[in-house]
Amino acid sequence: MEKCYINGIGCVSAQKTFGAGFLDEVEINTTDNVLSAVNPDYKAFISPGAIRRMAKGVKMGISASQFALDDAGIAMPDAVITGTGMGCIQDSEKFLKAIINNKEEFLTPTSFIQSTHNTVGAQIALNMQCKGYNFTYVNGAVSLESALLDSKMQIESGEAKTILAGGVDETSEHTISLYKLIDLIKDSTDAPYDVLNPKSKGVVLGEGAGFFVLENKKTANTYAVFEDIQMRNTLSESEVKPFITDFLNSNHLSLSEIDAIVLGNNGDSGFDHYYREATSLFSETPQLYYKHLSGEFYTASTFGIWAAVQVLKQQQIPKVLQINKITKQQYKSVLLYNQYRGKDHSLILLKHVDV
Repeated sequence: MEKCYINGIGCVSAQKTFGAGFLDEVEINTTDNVLSAVNPDYKAFISPGAIRRMAKGVKMGISASQFALDDAGIAMPDAVITGTGMGCIQDSEKFLKAIINNKEEFLTPTSFIQSTHNTVGAQIALNMQCKGYNFTYVNGAVSLESALLDSKMQIESGEAKTILAGGVDETSEHTISLYKLIDLIKDSTDAPYDVLNPKSKGVVLGEGAGFFVLENKKTANTYAVFEDIQMRNTLSESEVKPFITDFLNSNHLSLSEIDAIVLGNNGDSGFDHYYREATSLFSETPQLYYKHLSGEFYTASTFGIWAAVQVLKQQQIPKVLQINKITKQQYKSVLLYNQYRGKDHSLILLKHVDV
């Protein structure tokens, strides 16, 4: 069975996560309850005429995917596999508003065509004329993880040699107002927001895109080995520890052999107790978090994976990611744990390329 290597990464987020450097320029925003992505130079990847017609999610996806391909030195992957929780929600809103405002008459189909969840993956493939396998997963907070699982299985079985896999989600005005109405987003009166010590329910919403080039061979640019992934739709609080230990046992690892754990704490006081269960297993292990930088969205784990593979390659943890002050001389195995509102639990195991 082939190994699966992460050989290229690209990330567009609320931080400057594109270009050289690993969180050298960071802005920690504790006052806004919605974080917008920092825009790269879209004209470098998309024609000016096309930019005007594209929703932000599509532009972020094309840019992040091209960053990853360039990083890996790949011109054409065998497949494009995408995960998204909400798809192109901006165009969905435009079309629904047009239906209401025009009384269901004289509707142009453009926003409807571009509102489908597979628009991002399709536009990425069209942009580089990739005619290979193209699939989009819409599985809530494990949309990205589902795309990665599909990719990993294809690489290991020999069905593909190079796969571009990633996730993307965008914010939109009307959806934000609905999220605030049902308390999924933190109230402005709760600011400043503290992800690690939450005092209220809801999250700081974010947006972004992250793509990874997965290959069956190690290169000079390899970041990590994508060792294993597991998902569970629902877990009780008492099941978190067995979920983690069983996963590690299946990979012949003990708790002490995990050199860092990356947690998806998002500051929701109603559900972050799941992470407390996880951290209690790793009291002597470096603990990292990232959603204070990216915000929360269905595919926010793109940012977590982007940070984790950087830690493995550069063998250092930026202070802005640290929950505790524990560090190690070497980082060989990194575990990521994420969940959203008590559902869609996922574990991802990444290893240093020389392990």
